[in-house]
Order: sequence, then structure tokens, then C-alpha cells
Amino acid sequence: MEDALNLWASFLTNDGRLIHKWKHYFPIYERHFRDFVYKPVTFIEIGCGRGGSLQMWKRYFGPHARIVGIDILPECKEFEEDQIEIRIGAQQDRQFLENVIAEFGAPDIVLDDGSHVMSQVIASFQFLYPRVAKNGIYMVEDLHTAYWEEYEGGLRKPTTFIELSKNLLDELNADHSRGALTPTEFTRTTLSMHFYDSVTVFEKGVHTKKWAPQIGKP
Repeated sequence: MEDALNLWASFLTNDGRLIHKWKHYFPIYERHFRDFVYKPVTFIEIGCGRGGSLQMWKRYFGPHARIVGIDILPECKEFEEDQIEIRIGAQQDRQFLENVIAEFGAPDIVLDDGSHVMSQVIASFQFLYPRVAKNGIYMVEDLHTAYWEEYEGGLRKPTTFIELSKNLLDELNADHSRGALTPTEFTRTTLSMHFYDSVTVFEKGVHTKKWAPQIGKP
């Protein structure tokens, strides 16, 4: 089975289409994606770049994976091959995203490596996250742009994805807020949130009853 070394090696020895990724992302990918290897995963990557990462994901997840690339550039259609399909549209276009979901079903993983523009990143997340499979993953990378004005960013600017994520952290814990926050669908369907340098990851799952039993002799 592919592991972190092999995913990293796949990148370092790539002789296919160009791949452009920060090196510290690779352990993050492995930590959150490894349980999907060799399974019939539907993987959506927003932003096709030069097409190399789509091929890398195909190699990593194996022969049963379906890789869907989303981009606004029509020329990205040339990246299609066995197991890789490309759909052309804007990541903030809800109708386009709805058509993608209607065609491919609930994605197991969404990786946003698209425009990195805050309003567009948020629009994609707000539409797609509720539609991710119940045990799926939503990862947003290159979030250093949340601090850059040219991407609608800025330190503690309330309309960035980083600030949205901070608020969602409270929403994750809404059950314990003593009525200050009303639990939401996000509360009920999100198991965890992970923050890394430039990357945020959301893991979905079904909650069992939340209680803290005391077991054993007093």
C-alpha cells in the first residue's frame, strides 16, 4: 500500500505533468488521506494547475479511485485520462458545483487548491462541505493567502477562511456552550478540525451519544 514515503517519492520522481506543492503538505496528505487508498474514493481537486497533481492522486489512491478536477480554464480538459475527469467552471458557482455533485455523487475528499481568493474559497466550502460523504474529508490548502490583501485576506479580517474556521471551532463545540450556541448540522456531522501551516482540514463523521461515564471502583 502507498505510504508517506511513496507519496513523497512519487512527487520527487515525477516525470509526468508538472506538480507544484509545498513539501510540508505531504505528511498532512498522508495523515488524512491514507485510509482511502485502494478504495473506490471520489476525490475532487479544485484547481488543476498543470495536471500533475491529478496524476499523483490517481497513483496514490489506486485503480478504484475516481479523480475529478475542477478549473475555470478550458484547456485543463486535456488533462483527462483513465480515472481522471475534468469539469470546467468557477469554484464559487453554486449551479456548476451542483451539477458536479449530481454527476459524481457525494465526494469522499475535497481538496481546495483553486483560486485561493477568500470569497471563492468560502463559497466552495459552504456549498460542498454539507455534501461531502459522512466520513469524508475537506481540506483547504495555501491558506497563507488568508493574510494577503490581493486575495481578499488580512490579519483577523472577518471575511477570510481562517476567521470562518475559528468561528466553526466554536460551532464544533456548540453542545457544550450551555445554550450560547445552537448546535448546527456542522456540529452534528463534524468530528474534528485540524490546523497546520497554510492548511485546514475538516473530518466528517457520525456522532455517538456524548457522555462521560465513570467506570471502575471509586
